[in-house]
Amino acid sequence: MSGHSKWSTIKHKKAATDAKRGKLFSKVIKEITVAARLGGGDIATNPRLRTAVAGAKAANMQSATLQKAIKKGTGEIAGETIEEIAYEGYGPGGVALLIQAMTDNKNRSVSDIRACLGKNGGNMGELGCVGWMFDSKGLIAIPADQIDEADLMDLVLEAGAEDISSEGDVFEIITSPADFEAVSKAIDAKGLKPTMAELTMIPQNTVKLDEKHAAAMLKLMDALDDVDDVQKVYANFDISNEIMESLLG
Repeated sequence: MSGHSKWSTIKHKKAATDAKRGKLFSKVIKEITVAARLGGGDIATNPRLRTAVAGAKAANMQSATLQKAIKKGTGEIAGETIEEIAYEGYGPGGVALLIQAMTDNKNRSVSDIRACLGKNGGNMGELGCVGWMFDSKGLIAIPADQIDEADLMDLVLEAGAEDISSEGDVFEIITSPADFEAVSKAIDAKGLKPTMAELTMIPQNTVKLDEKHAAAMLKLMDALDDVDDVQKVYANFDISNEIMESLLG
């Protein structure tokens, strides 16, 4: 879990640049559109849309852009049909990869992802080859300087969280998908500001990587993140803090 969480933190930092922000907006817009198509355009009755809108606001997306994405999903504005599709495979060191994509062209999507994996030390696998290794969970990260660990533990466990752990300068809170919103609301009511709050896929076991494989793995994750149709990438790698700091400078 720690490897994936570290990568999520890195991604959020990368999103500060204009190029990465454009990519982030594109992914958020797709998620909002699909969420609205599947569950309607009212955030009060559509938890998935509510989470997507929260992500859009955290990324400082303009309200007009957000509303346009919702209307495309509900059909009020014409737009291409976006489908969700999952791919599975392996990365350097035998790391399991679960890749979620949203696309209007499945052939383009699978071709781009297969090419990306091939160029960066990975390979595509059969559907179901690694999906069983991951569990759907809510993941919330709170900077450690915002609250005492004991106080945070009392708060989130009472709200329904499954676990809380300390990962460097942040606390990571794990919830079931069903309890994610209740825990998020409790954190918000306390005035805390998460650096990350999302529904994710947590690996049941991790693969510890040496520096060589870690460098290749981070390169692959970055490359997959740049593929237009790729929405999210989950992986079961674990990279030590020492190696991570060495690679990131």
